[in-house]
Amino acid sequence: MLDPEGSVEHQPASSFPKVLLIPLAMLLVIAALLLLAFSATRQKEPDFYTFKVVNIRGKLVSLEKYRGSVSLVVNVASECGYTDSHYKALQQLQRDLGPYHFNVLAFPCNQFGQQEPDTNKEIESFARKTYGASFPMFSKITVSGAGAIPAFKYLIESTGEEPTWNFWKYLVDPNGKVVKVWDSTVPVEEIRPHVTELVRKIILKKKDEL
Repeated sequence: MLDPEGSVEHQPASSFPKVLLIPLAMLLVIAALLLLAFSATRQKEPDFYTFKVVNIRGKLVSLEKYRGSVSLVVNVASECGYTDSHYKALQQLQRDLGPYHFNVLAFPCNQFGQQEPDTNKEIESFARKTYGASFPMFSKITVSGAGAIPAFKYLIESTGEEPTWNFWKYLVDPNGKVVKVWDSTVPVEEIRPHVTELVRKIILKKKDEL
């Protein structure tokens, strides 16, 4: 088509590419959002310290308070054949290493042999009076099977090791990851070097930061 002056009329050459730019921009925005969502998911990946539990006096507490410390998580019982030796050794470990970013975290459980039949108040009284237990204790729970609390489900899923009796012991590092697990037959004395090594690393790191 000719314009009044006889020249050929031209359509804007950039109109077609502009049409393509809109869906391309939308795809880029979607890709960026998906990347952010993926990054957020990775950052929120659970570890032992991300869970909340009920302490032995019935108060809901966050395990986040133990982040940065080494934890030895144990399902305890008051009437087990392992009770005396384990409670004594656990308290000694707490006494020796407690001041250096370490805690025994005791979870009473009545699943195995019905050997923790008492109330939380009675369990705490027994542990404190008989063994001078100074480590944190939590409300009586289920540690295995469908009824296990989320914190123990995490321990089991991350190690493939599920408690089959009282006094299973999970060693958790300062970042909430499980380092090692031992069954009831392994005495605390054999575990001490592994705990000590993790505690030593924390102390050295803190010295380097000074």
